[in-house]
Amino acid sequence: ECLRLFVNKSLTTFKCLLRCPENSDQYLQSVYLRRLIMAFAPILRRASAAKSLFSLSRLSLGSSPSVRSLQTGASGDDRQPPPPPSPSSIAGYHVSSGGYMRGAVYREPNQPLTIEEFHIPRPKVNEILIKTKACGVCHSDLHVMKGEIPFSSPCVIGHEITGEVVEHGPLTDHKIIQRFPIGSRVVGAFIMPCGTCSYCAKGHDDLCEDFFAFNRAKGTLYDGETRLFLRHDDSPVYMYSMGGMAEYCVTPAHGLAPLPESLPYTESAILGCAVFTAYGAMAHAAEIRPGDSIAVIGIGGVGSSCLQIARAFGASDIIAVDVQDDKLEKAKTLGATHTVNAAKEDAVERIREITGGMGVDVAVEALGRPQTFMQCTLSVKDGGKAVMIGLSQAGSVGEIDINRLVRRKIKVIGSYGGRARQDLPKVVKLAESGIFNLKNAVSSKYKFEDAGKAFQDLNEGKIVSRGVVEIL
Repeated sequence: ECLRLFVNKSLTTFKCLLRCPENSDQYLQSVYLRRLIMAFAPILRRASAAKSLFSLSRLSLGSSPSVRSLQTGASGDDRQPPPPPSPSSIAGYHVSSGGYMRGAVYREPNQPLTIEEFHIPRPKVNEILIKTKACGVCHSDLHVMKGEIPFSSPCVIGHEITGEVVEHGPLTDHKIIQRFPIGSRVVGAFIMPCGTCSYCAKGHDDLCEDFFAFNRAKGTLYDGETRLFLRHDDSPVYMYSMGGMAEYCVTPAHGLAPLPESLPYTESAILGCAVFTAYGAMAHAAEIRPGDSIAVIGIGGVGSSCLQIARAFGASDIIAVDVQDDKLEKAKTLGATHTVNAAKEDAVERIREITGGMGVDVAVEALGRPQTFMQCTLSVKDGGKAVMIGLSQAGSVGEIDINRLVRRKIKVIGSYGGRARQDLPKVVKLAESGIFNLKNAVSSKYKFEDAGKAFQDLNEGKIVSRGVVEIL
């Protein structure tokens, strides 16, 4: 009976697919595919060989047969795939992959992260499923966990990742599949451009409309839906960027770049945020030129990356400012020519003294506090640039001397990150060539089970430059 139903339904649904023109837009194609999946779902639930039949139908549609590694679950044990999903937003969504994974979940401000089990997520059109190898520990996640930056909850945190390509979404562009074949190594940027909005069309991926309207505003990907559902009750969980602090994650392909075999998974995770953010600030906001003087205020993961990028761009005086001597000692190995402990001396006066009373061409604020905002604007010379990259508690306000701003042509510029399609491959090249020293930039490594401790250490200032959670 199942075979008869399968044949009859095949004729009907494939005729439906044939009516979808080859040049129709991706949304229309995805609608036709979803109709096909939903039409087959009742049959597959009744057939003892449901997974085999569905895999055959997916191969017929040209999508990737890449899920064998997912059959036994993310932890490598012999757990069985979940039962057929109940009718809901999850219906027809996990039919082929099966298996489970673990993810680090934020639920309430100032509460510990919880490691919870999820259905392994499925990518949609022009999205890629990645087996996560490592995820960086960033202050942006910490701001969310402390309730300082509003974000949908519960959510899986983590937004700077490396990993291995496992599956392409149905109807994904063949050029994307060629660039990121199954099994290839990738690094992901935290700003995941849609590639089609008005800003992306102009090359301004860092201002992607869909990224801010959907991911940062709603905790979803760009169809308005999350890809994460809990194992025990199928309830949805939101995504901070790709939700990278998990054993698998889904990300839009435009936010990825190939990772060479010569670069390690663990240290390379910081390329997607710490280094990516620093590169965007130096290249697009500061527009550093050889011989420029620069001060970096706040020598954490992003600030320390700014030192290395400034050195790579040929900056002359590179001044590191912080309140911890261990971070300032580390800064000397990353390109700083001078260090200033702002807890022991007036940072602005010391910067002016180093630069002959002038101030620096560019000052970068990488901490996100009103006090350091002011220090940043006061540290630049006439006509100089004050670049703000540190996030702060929602509603925080920075002050500036208006008359000096006007009379001395001070430029105050915000910079959130780089431009994924343009900059992420360049950042990878800097690391591959050794111009950017990855191993020197990562000071702490943690196991996946210790993700909560990693953020506790970050909050207590115990991570000198950047911490990374290994999810190998």
